[in-house]
Amino acid sequence: MSKFTLDDIRAAAEAKYADTEVRYGDDPFDVCKLVNPLRLPKDKRAQLTGMQAELDADSEKDEVAILERTIRLVAASEGHAEQLIAKINGDLTVLSQLFSTYAEGVQAGEASASPN
Repeated sequence: MSKFTLDDIRAAAEAKYADTEVRYGDDPFDVCKLVNPLRLPKDKRAQLTGMQAELDADSEKDEVAILERTIRLVAASEGHAEQLIAKINGDLTVLSQLFSTYAEGVQAGEASASPN
């Protein structure tokens, strides 16, 4: 029989569902942590699903605005989110790559956040 402590389980969950960290400057504190969707509160997971549906459905969408709202939603710190957004400066290619990288790091979280 295997035996685990709750701390063992928490450490395994942290390793598997860790935040995605994006460094945006030279200072060690210039890091925006994007929280794994499974670790977001239920209402934020629902908003995230809605934002994804908005991106998928509307051909006249403002992708930059939606992706910037998404950063604000999943960031652990509002201040760091704003600094990261300022550094990206509305570059859709950078935003798209950022979310591609985020999605790869949290595939299990994305699957559960999807309504399908």
